[in-house]
Amino acid sequence: MGNTALSVAYKIIDACTNKEMGDFISNLKLQKMLYYMQGFHLAFFDKPLFKEDIVAWRYGPVVPNVYRAFSAFGTSPLSVPDHTEIIQLGKKEENMFRSVTEIYGQFSAVRLMDMTHSEPPWKTTDINDVISLNKLKRYFLTQIEED
Repeated sequence: MGNTALSVAYKIIDACTNKEMGDFISNLKLQKMLYYMQGFHLAFFDKPLFKEDIVAWRYGPVVPNVYRAFSAFGTSPLSVPDHTEIIQLGKKEENMFRSVTEIYGQFSAVRLMDMTHSEPPWKTTDINDVISLNKLKRYFLTQIEED
């Protein structure tokens, strides 16, 4: 696992941005997408996609250093800095990434926040505590078994 959460964030921003169609992503939505990417990666591959912790904040799961990296955008659309190399994942990981983007990328930031608030990893973690990888894996294994 050599990925940083920021490198995964750039990949998500790139995948969710379509200027011609007017599709953009906010920091709030990015945080929820990181949560879903990490959870499904743990469930499918039994290892984290990125090394940083996800913390239970008031508005849902957040990777604090990624949140801070994009905080200057406020609620405005995020963009990938010029000359940023977008990470490439293995074939199976790319398929998972694409599926999670297609399924969860269609929802608004507020809808994703509501969804995460109803899910055990966030609900059973105290505010400002780390959501454990074990909680994420256990929950997301139930999601892939249902699909």
